[in-house]
Amino acid sequence: MNTPESLNKEHKNFLTLISKYWENLDNPQKVLLTKIWKVLTYKWQLQIILNLPFLLWWGLDQSITKVHDFDVAILSYLHLPDWAMSLIGFG
Repeated sequence: MNTPESLNKEHKNFLTLISKYWENLDNPQKVLLTKIWKVLTYKWQLQIILNLPFLLWWGLDQSITKVHDFDVAILSYLHLPDWAMSLIGFG
């Protein structure tokens, strides 16, 4: 059954619900959740920092053809077998 409360668009907004519950929390609970959030975002930041060089190289490979030619030249110097080249996607 649809009630006026269930039809209210404000409660369906996820961020509004989170902010409403955040305001209802006690101060020790807010401190604990803030610490947990900082640990999670620290690990995400660390993961992004570790993957950033590979992301930059992938972006360069997609946008500049000379980078891709350099990658192919390196692979040709390695003299990899055909099955390994097919696993990489060059066969």
